[in-house]
Amino acid sequence: MWLLDKFLGRAIKRGRLVVTDHDGKTYEYGPGPEGMERGPLRIRLTHRKAAAHIATYPQMGAGEAYMWGWLVVEEPHDIRDMVLFVTMNAKKLGDASLRPKGPLRKALQRAIAKLDGINLRGRARKNAEHTYNLTRRLYELFLDEDRQYTMGYHRTTDVSLEKAQLDKKAHIAAKLNITPENGPGMRVLDIGCGWGGLALYLHRTYGCEVLGVALAPDQIAFCKERAEAAGVADKVQFELMDYRDVEGQFDRITSVGLLEHVGTVHYPQFFAHTNKLLKPDGVMFSHCCGRAGPPGFTDAWTRKYIFPGGYIPALSELVTQSERFGWQVMDVEAMRFHYSHTLEEWYRRTVMHKDELVEMYDETFYRMWQFYLAGAEQSFRHGMMVNWQLVYVKDRAAIPMTRDFMYEESARLRELEEPPVWHLDPAFKQAAE
Repeated sequence: MWLLDKFLGRAIKRGRLVVTDHDGKTYEYGPGPEGMERGPLRIRLTHRKAAAHIATYPQMGAGEAYMWGWLVVEEPHDIRDMVLFVTMNAKKLGDASLRPKGPLRKALQRAIAKLDGINLRGRARKNAEHTYNLTRRLYELFLDEDRQYTMGYHRTTDVSLEKAQLDKKAHIAAKLNITPENGPGMRVLDIGCGWGGLALYLHRTYGCEVLGVALAPDQIAFCKERAEAAGVADKVQFELMDYRDVEGQFDRITSVGLLEHVGTVHYPQFFAHTNKLLKPDGVMFSHCCGRAGPPGFTDAWTRKYIFPGGYIPALSELVTQSERFGWQVMDVEAMRFHYSHTLEEWYRRTVMHKDELVEMYDETFYRMWQFYLAGAEQSFRHGMMVNWQLVYVKDRAAIPMTRDFMYEESARLRELEEPPVWHLDPAFKQAAE
């Protein structure tokens, strides 16, 4: 316990944390519970190895200890409260406070993460299936109605998740410089198309023909079902395909939440191949999670349990690699806190459906999912994570001189349709009954 005690004693400067070790001994940290409406945060360690496991490598150890039931957060608080409390206190240390300590351990983790980021075709498909080929019901329980598994655009913090995700699609569409007049003649490639929401939105809004590609079989099956149900399967097509196998020419290319899965070693291949696919006067848009600092590496817990082969890039990596293959970066937007609000709502919806999730999987999976969402939220709320949105062109004349066109079109699109109501919202169910 001494190592964990040392870490917490240094980190906790606000509020009050009470830790009861497996032997019943109690440790207290922080000046007092002032400002904590529900009183001090209390956790119990139920296994004799728990403290050492957490202290040795907090990002891996804390996640596993919670998954395995070695760490219990006592009511009225939960694991999200604990993660946000500790990281809020350690904010000045950033995510570094949770990373492996010592040069050798850091170097080892960096090397392992680099190897894990080599995503050849077979491995890329396996990683995608691990991440996205879980049961449809899981994603239905916590995502918005359109199943957007990326950051919502929270123009204000009080909007619904459905509104934030609809506004996100409008924000993306506006940056592509498509108009109702030229849209019907455009061909768009959506790399990493998820459950098809953006592809269907672009066709619905502009009349574009869209090809969406992804590597998770059930995602693509679901996308095709959606296109058929909407009567647009001839215009919005989806293929189970690696982007490296796509051929042809496109007026626009989009990738939302895709670059995190490419792997830095494959950035040259990504930028070279997309450059080949885009027409000379085309526009490519990319949205991805990012680091507001220098390059780093993905923590071991996330690589092992959530996103194998995943890596969140620094802006420098995206820009320098793209420049090598003829791309010109015309617009960059750093979106800082938006994802924390999205993740907060995903967490709330997950907890709302605890019983069903435990029945579908088990308690360990449920706790893993809680820890994943809470940990991700803290990275965007208290850490150094942002979302990067970049616009790439091959010809500078492909977009107007000023950013006015983006704001004007985004505002126009936001007025076109109302967001759907989440069909699992208790208030919606009650009204329907």
